[in-house]
Amino acid sequence: MRLTDASAVLVVDHGSRRQDANEVVREAARALALRLPGLVVRHAHMEIAEPSMETALEALLDEGHSRVVVVPYFLGPGRHATADLPRIAAETEARRAGVRVVVRAPFGPDARIVALLEERARDEAAGS
Repeated sequence: MRLTDASAVLVVDHGSRRQDANEVVREAARALALRLPGLVVRHAHMEIAEPSMETALEALLDEGHSRVVVVPYFLGPGRHATADLPRIAAETEARRAGVRVVVRAPFGPDARIVALLEERARDEAAGS
């Protein structure tokens, strides 16, 4: 599924007991929504915090969105990104006829992440 085929995007992170940590994915989803006019963008957490991925995904489907792209807010291919997210997507598709949920890959060693690391390292070195 291409993003243009989607009617909603769900950005999912791990979740935390710290509200300020949970706010990061919420703000990322808000910023993404500004870059994707016409698409509904929401956030969710895998554990600890609400809304859970399952809750947010069901809410989107109940609102009539039948195509959802799940974007993991994870750096690497850990258990949530490689097993849990795809499992939840498959279970949702099996339960809800006509629904398509596609899970994208975590960030990984993307050149843009490396550039950000470099920028942060240079900023810190300049401040010393």
